[in-house]
Amino acid sequence: MKRSRVLSISSLAMVASLALSACVAPAAQAPAVAPAAGAATAAPAAAPAADPNAKTLRILYWQAPTILNYHQGQGTKDSDASRLVLEPLAAYSPKAELVPFLAAEVPTVANGGVSADFKTVTWKLKPGVKWSDGTPFSADDVVFNYTYCADAATACSTANSFKNIEKVEAVDATTVKITYKASNPNVYEAFTSAQGIIIQKKQFEKCVGENATKDSACQASNLKPIGTGPFKVREFKPGDTVTYDANENYRDYPAKPFFKEVIFKGGGDAPSAARAAFQTGDTDYAWNLQVEAAVLLALANDPAAKADLQTTGAGNIERIIINFTNPDAALGDKRGEPDQAHPILGDLNVRKALSMAIDRKTLATQLYGPAGDASCTLLTWLPYQDPAQVYGKCEPDVEGANKLLDDAGWKKGADGIREKDGKKMKFTYNTSTNTLRQKEQALVKEAWAKLGVDVELKNVSATVFFSTDQGSPDTFGKFWNDVQMYTNGPTSPDPTTYLCDLSSSEVASKANGWKGSNNGRYVNKDYDKLCTELRSEIDATKRTAIVQKMNDLLIADVAMIPLVFRKSVSAISKQLKGTQMNGGWDSEMWNIADWSK
Repeated sequence: MKRSRVLSISSLAMVASLALSACVAPAAQAPAVAPAAGAATAAPAAAPAADPNAKTLRILYWQAPTILNYHQGQGTKDSDASRLVLEPLAAYSPKAELVPFLAAEVPTVANGGVSADFKTVTWKLKPGVKWSDGTPFSADDVVFNYTYCADAATACSTANSFKNIEKVEAVDATTVKITYKASNPNVYEAFTSAQGIIIQKKQFEKCVGENATKDSACQASNLKPIGTGPFKVREFKPGDTVTYDANENYRDYPAKPFFKEVIFKGGGDAPSAARAAFQTGDTDYAWNLQVEAAVLLALANDPAAKADLQTTGAGNIERIIINFTNPDAALGDKRGEPDQAHPILGDLNVRKALSMAIDRKTLATQLYGPAGDASCTLLTWLPYQDPAQVYGKCEPDVEGANKLLDDAGWKKGADGIREKDGKKMKFTYNTSTNTLRQKEQALVKEAWAKLGVDVELKNVSATVFFSTDQGSPDTFGKFWNDVQMYTNGPTSPDPTTYLCDLSSSEVASKANGWKGSNNGRYVNKDYDKLCTELRSEIDATKRTAIVQKMNDLLIADVAMIPLVFRKSVSAISKQLKGTQMNGGWDSEMWNIADWSK
């Protein structure tokens, strides 16, 4: 089943008016972010009663998880693997509706949960929820998650969603009150969806600050967190496999979950994952099939295929990240640090030329086919961008790019490589190991060669690339190369956190364990100012204008080079029921409690 790649007006920029009026959005627009006053709150559909002889659920991610506490994680594979165990207060459905998980309801102005000035949000928790160890879940656990991530030394990878908070209080055992530093139109910024998972205070209370990553007991907890979700961890082999058992203390047990065991296998590559789903049936769910269009469609359209190809889209963009710092190993401990400017990519003309030379249409049509469209902007959904004005209009201009470099003083030498002030235009270009991505790299290298750029292509295992392995020089957080490529997207219809992840306060460095979301180390005071404005502006029209300015500034500065708007593409067994692919607002595992056969 295919879904439209773009949600219509699906934005928390509308949250102020939606929460205030608590009206249901018309069908022509995206669903309201919060439920209407007096309306029944959306909830996952009921699943069949648990079958004691139910088969094991097998999930295959070709990027293997390395940690299960996503507050310390990097990448979708860590977020999704943790999601079977850890839950947020509420999650965004594929239709961008907030669905309560640990919360009893979604707070609004109408039901008294959101203050009229949008400065406080009060969440009512579901009563009787237990952790998988049988102890009660309470508001104190929620407060602890703020305490944990608000400490800079903890180096939470989700810290940006807590930046605007003044305090979080436990009003009573089942009531949590968040007070923001100023009126916050993005009232559901904290404790929702992928960024909002709740870890247990009892298990992690000694893991605040440096202990989070240095204490052995905390490291062990990161690999086997106690949760409130439908499953609990039996065994975890980082970089390989997680085996889960049904959580007998889950609030809907034994009706849910249907499966008694889940094997979450990581590693391999996307083509083999596709074959395991479509041809052999060795897996029930194969994620993120970043496979060449011709190969993928041949597998999916085979009459004997054991799985269905499902796609959905939100805002995921395959992009090239520009390193604004110097990755030279000769710098030692100063390598990649924010105070070490890149000797070549610091030149805006160079960055512009690199972007202008790329043929995005070829990348999209030849490699992604129905799974992607050319894009030269970071935002791809209304009301911030009209997709019709974005897709397919990214024409390359090699001639213009060459002239730009000529005029900027970058001259071609006898070897055809450009040079200026004794600096050769040579770059290392890194990404995760994937056949399709290596072909992307080859096409980009070919385009840049026409400019006189010498490019060394590199790729590393996705398990390493998207990890927080402090011993590896190849993680995307360290980014010890000149440019790198991967896909990223928003975790909420409101782009505040997504865009502010690129502010100077989020720069990745040795000090924060290279876990800052701004791993390109882009710094622009005007951009930071817009981020501050966006966090407090309530008027929807003004917010849209600020978001557009932020997007335009990123593109004008070439802080990154957008390439392809990517749909989420997975193969799902024809026997598997209840799945609801979530193309960008949350994990594809978001409703796994409802899956059955």
